[in-house]
Amino acid sequence: MNKDLQILVDKGEMLPLMEEFYTIQGEGFHKGTAAYFIRIGGCDVGCHWCDVKESWNADLHPPTEVYKIVENAKKHSDTIVVTGGEPLTWDMSILTNALKAEGLQIHIETSGAYKLTGIWDWICLSPKKMKLPTLEVYEKANELKMIIYNKDDFRFAEDQAAMVNKDCILYMQPEWSKRDKVIPEIVDYVMKNPKWKVSLQTHKYLNIP
Repeated sequence: MNKDLQILVDKGEMLPLMEEFYTIQGEGFHKGTAAYFIRIGGCDVGCHWCDVKESWNADLHPPTEVYKIVENAKKHSDTIVVTGGEPLTWDMSILTNALKAEGLQIHIETSGAYKLTGIWDWICLSPKKMKLPTLEVYEKANELKMIIYNKDDFRFAEDQAAMVNKDCILYMQPEWSKRDKVIPEIVDYVMKNPKWKVSLQTHKYLNIP
């Protein structure tokens, strides 16, 4: 990326756009809701089981003007989901201000590893062991989505649940490649610890993006 483009990306006037698409939210509190997804490239959290590793290298995704992203988004849905990658790698203020000016509901899916920027109607926090969330995002998260890959993830989930605000909704979600093994374990855990709910990647069962 040349220097001039990098300055605009660093300001949040342009963002490395990996993809954008209209589909059904498959996970968490808003599952089943039609939403327009904006996937921003760039992530150094490095989850080995990540199912969108192609999002990690921001240089592979073209810097796109925020106004173009907003023009596309407003044509499709009143609910916008900003995801990644890790969208908080970048300053989300300009994008979310522009989406809000169009009267749209804006959700974010984030690991919370970087400073919380932007205006959000819903924050889905999915912490990762490699880079823990900031205190601010713990305080503001609407839902906590913990990915369960192995038994230690139950311990980690409880550690993270102790950090979020009292109104945050708690979810455990099986890592897709391990779902046959961990779903029975999650079901058993949630039945014994009903403060938790089960989240599934229903869009994968529906065979949609």
